[in-house]
Amino acid sequence: MMRLRTLAPAAALLLGGCLASKQDVFLLQNQMRTMQVASARADSARSAQTNLVLNQIVQANDSVRVLSVRLAKLQSTVATDHYEMARQILQIQELSGQSQRRLQELRASLEERSQMAAAPVPAPAPGDTSRPAPAGPGPAQLFQSSLDQLRRGSATVARGGFEELLRNYPNSDDAPEAMIYIAETYAAERNQVAADSVYGLVVQRYPKSPKAATALYKHGLSLRAAGRTTAAKAAFDRVVRDYPRSDEATLAREQLRTIGR
Repeated sequence: MMRLRTLAPAAALLLGGCLASKQDVFLLQNQMRTMQVASARADSARSAQTNLVLNQIVQANDSVRVLSVRLAKLQSTVATDHYEMARQILQIQELSGQSQRRLQELRASLEERSQMAAAPVPAPAPGDTSRPAPAGPGPAQLFQSSLDQLRRGSATVARGGFEELLRNYPNSDDAPEAMIYIAETYAAERNQVAADSVYGLVVQRYPKSPKAATALYKHGLSLRAAGRTTAAKAAFDRVVRDYPRSDEATLAREQLRTIGR
């Protein structure tokens, strides 16, 4: 009996300790559940935020693709416009060249008639049936006859006629174009060094002539065909800088655009 009384407080303490432990476990479980709920909410929020960011990235990528397609179309349109512009300029130059050739033919005909009308006709000596020697051809006649030879494929004969024009009429309006044709006769003979040299002389001797831009542009084309890209670019740059309003300047800009690729 005495022993039971002694153990009673200890049992009460042990029982109280057991009860306290269960309460702590219960509180701990509640805390864990609360943390789990909070963690789940945080995970849900992070997941929603992640999905939002992913959607924004997808939309941004779609926008970039759309812009890329638009840019490609724009570049294609610009390239087509440049090509069409260059083609139209070449057509205009061709038509202009045809008109100039027709005017040249008329000038040559007028020169010939003027010479015939102005030439004095001496009284023939008795028994002399010979005709007086006609005066020398004028610049338009020399130019036209030389151009006819060039069209027939006689580059050497044509060059001789153009060179005679330059010797006799160096200040003629036809002189710059005659030099360009001399360069083309050399190019036809695949003597590109001589052709390039003559193109350079056109610019040097007749810098104010519209044909200077033509010669410089043709020089650039020759350099590019020979693979001398840097020198060709310098020639095209000079066309644009020195002759900005010429048709050749527009063509030179197109050449520079393609060289830059």
